[in-house]
Amino acid sequence: MAIALIALAGGAACGHAQAFEEGVLHKDGVSVRVGPVPPGWRRVGVDGADLAFRDDERSGSALFDMRCGKHDDDAPLSVLTSHLIMGTTEREFDAQDTVPFDGREALHTLLRAKLDGVPMQYDIYVMKKDGCLYDLVYVAPPGRFADGAADFERFAAGVRTEGSPPLGSAGAAAATSARDP
Repeated sequence: MAIALIALAGGAACGHAQAFEEGVLHKDGVSVRVGPVPPGWRRVGVDGADLAFRDDERSGSALFDMRCGKHDDDAPLSVLTSHLIMGTTEREFDAQDTVPFDGREALHTLLRAKLDGVPMQYDIYVMKKDGCLYDLVYVAPPGRFADGAADFERFAAGVRTEGSPPLGSAGAAAATSARDP
């Protein structure tokens, strides 16, 4: 569902409750630094995303979303990735590997698929850390994808959590129970 929304993102205004300042997103007591936002990306509002950007030059879109303390987010990374690409058809996976990411493992997926019958190419990272789930997605038409992929990779490579959910929050409770035997 998030993929469909980001692919259709236009010039919507941002109306997010969380703060995004100087490359750091503050939400639910967690601060997350992202990599450099390329000069050609403009921020757009997308329901269900904490940060979304439109790469007009390449007809692409980038999304960053985090959520903490949700029980259904305890699924394997492959299942969580599958949730992100629901609604796509004719999927062709170019690569899917577990990679180091912000001190944890993330599932990195590169694929081509159709969204509403339109061919698109995707670069997706999904990571779980301290009771939170992090999704990063870049999507663009196949002929323009490679030009924007390097910018997205720098953006994704810069993701660093700078705090855990505060004690007593749903995220902290989930993180604590996940570590306890």
